[in-house]
Amino acid sequence: MAKLLAVDDQRVMRELISGVLNQEGHEVILAEDGIDALNIAREHVVDMVLTDINMPNMNGISLVSKLRRLDGYQEIPIIMLTTESSDFKKDKARRMGADGWLQKPFDPKRLIKAVNSCLAKAGHILPTRRLSENRNRSEGKPF
Repeated sequence: MAKLLAVDDQRVMRELISGVLNQEGHEVILAEDGIDALNIAREHVVDMVLTDINMPNMNGISLVSKLRRLDGYQEIPIIMLTTESSDFKKDKARRMGADGWLQKPFDPKRLIKAVNSCLAKAGHILPTRRLSENRNRSEGKPF
């Protein structure tokens, strides 16, 4: 089981992400914007961050940049979950330190596959049962 931080200003999206990933066996901490997420990250080092881009107070790209400067957050996977599809935004997110991109709306199976794939690449050991259940699912897109 991994500890994940999910950041989105829309309550429904936070609940969807949390519900899907909790069922997969992950612990999910929720934040409603970049400032909230940064405060949580200062208190808890997580195994992965999933963040929206367009949020009030601090957007997802600024959050990624600030997270990468925190102790314990230089190498953890960060996936952008967003309605944005522009190459400019993808490139900017990548330059700030994001590892992947999943465009909303997304299929829950793609979310699970993208999360588990990034965690596995980062060396996080996942339950064998969960990996075997997800083997044939379509992957989320890296950049």
